[in-house]
Formats: sequence, C-alpha cells, structure tokens
Amino acid sequence: MNHPPLHVNLAGIALANPVVLLSGCAGFGEELANIQGFDFASVGAICLKGTTLEPRRGNPPPRLAETPAGLLNAIGLQNPGARYVIEQILPRIAHLPTRLIANIAGSTVAEYGEVARLFDDSPVDAIEINISCPNVKEGGAAFGADPHSAAQVVTAVRQATSKPIITKLSPNVTDIRPIATAAIDAGTNAFAAINTLMGMAVDIDNRRAILGNKQGGLSGAAIKPVALLKVWQLYQVANPHAIPIIGQGGIGSATDAIEFLLAGATAVGVGTALFQNPLIGSEIAAGIAQYLVKQNFPYVSALTGTLQNA
Repeated sequence: MNHPPLHVNLAGIALANPVVLLSGCAGFGEELANIQGFDFASVGAICLKGTTLEPRRGNPPPRLAETPAGLLNAIGLQNPGARYVIEQILPRIAHLPTRLIANIAGSTVAEYGEVARLFDDSPVDAIEINISCPNVKEGGAAFGADPHSAAQVVTAVRQATSKPIITKLSPNVTDIRPIATAAIDAGTNAFAAINTLMGMAVDIDNRRAILGNKQGGLSGAAIKPVALLKVWQLYQVANPHAIPIIGQGGIGSATDAIEFLLAGATAVGVGTALFQNPLIGSEIAAGIAQYLVKQNFPYVSALTGTLQNA
C-alpha cells in the first residue's frame, strides 16, 4: 500500500516527516547511532541539546525525578559551549540523513545574538531559541514571561542569522498569545510549544526536595492536555501569519501526535517518550501515515488545524 506523503514544510525547511526529536532528549544526535535499529532518516529533524556561548556545568545532582506520568528535570543547560559544538560535534553529524536544529540559550540578549551568529555559519538548518532562560539583567525573570523581553531576544537572533528561527514558548505564563504576537512582530519564522511546566518533588523521609535545584521542568504524558490547549491557542495567533508550530508536550504515540496536528501543529516534537522507547519517532511517523489512509487525507499537512468546533 502506498501511503500519502509525510513530508512537511517547516518555515522553509523540508522535513521528510513531521516528527522532531526534542532538545535535551536526543543529545547532539550522535548518541542515537549507538541504538540498535535507530534510523536517522525515519525522523524529520533532531533538535540538538541546548547550547550557550560558554560551557556550563549545569545544576547540582540529582537532576532527574520520575513523577506519575511524567519526568522532572533540572539539568541546568549543561553543555560544552557553542564553539565546541560547532567545531567538534557538528562535523561528526552534519552528514546525517535528517534535519538538524540548533537550540540556543543565554543569560542576556547579547548572548543570544552571539550564539546565533556563531551557528549562522554552521550546517544546522534552523535555530531554536529557548526563551525560558532567566534574564540576569532584569532580576532573573524568564525572557519568555514578558512580550517585550521575548521580542528583544528574537530581534537579536534575527539580526544575527539568516537561518529560520523557531521560538520555543513557555507555558509558565498567564497567556501565551501576547508573547507569540511579540515574537512574530520581531521576526520569528516558527514556534515550538510547549516547553516544560515548572514543578518539584519531595522526599518525605529526608524532608528534602528530590532535585538538587529544588525545582525543575515537568515533561511527559501528564502535561499533554496543557500543551494541546496552548498549541490550539497559539494557532489562532500564528495561522493568519502562516507561522508553523512544532506541537510538543507529552507525545508518546501516533494518536497523541495526530491530536496536536488537528489542534494546529505542522510538526510534532517527541521528547520524554524517547527514554522509554528510542525508536518511538519512527513508530509515530508510521502511525500518522496509517491515519492518513484511514481518514482519506492526501498528505499530512492537510490535518493541521482541522479540529472541529462542535
């Protein structure tokens, strides 16, 4: 049986299918090569581990804590720094038969711009901006919590690169839509939604927080209903501007992925589910193809935003 085509256009980047492996869950991509049966061509893109201008050691351990239907992480952006990634890691993965998306972070607007400038002259296909980082010059509030701050970061990155920009939005705000509007006005080409929800876990025997950082980002199946709502709200803002969305948050099956496509996503991000099944990306892509046949859709993009009002 011939399946309808799965390729999608994400801000001018041609993806073989809509499945994106999310930043922090797939390392820098090369780690996946050690997994038996993993096929890089089976996923549309890999979003690389979050990268800052200078190397970071990250937060003190413990850094991970399982929760009911979820996972808390407080890695703290441990990474070897942008120059090392570009000079040492990217040459080893640039040949992979999938798209590569850099994920960048910073403590100041200028740092975001400098990291983007470095990645502009590299093989990555796009740059994702993690605006959930604290702005050290403004009291530590996250850049993504305020439309003005978010716009400043997107503007700085836009001026530093000609590559497509994907703004990764935080759900830890009252309303995601004003921040999205500000990012569109500043020049973003796409969105990724959502980043993790903030949470914590407690060890009652020792009366201590389990994570060394006390708090961390909650991901996994538990956050899917929140993520779906945010993607649907975001689509109302982004669609008139033809801005695509990578829908993410708790996706662990083709059914989950299809829900996000119907709510307005062009592509879908898979993260925490990779820890249980590193091959889940290709399985989700196959399940989407089967759904297209069953529902008589000619191609995967025809699903985007077709959620019925009634």
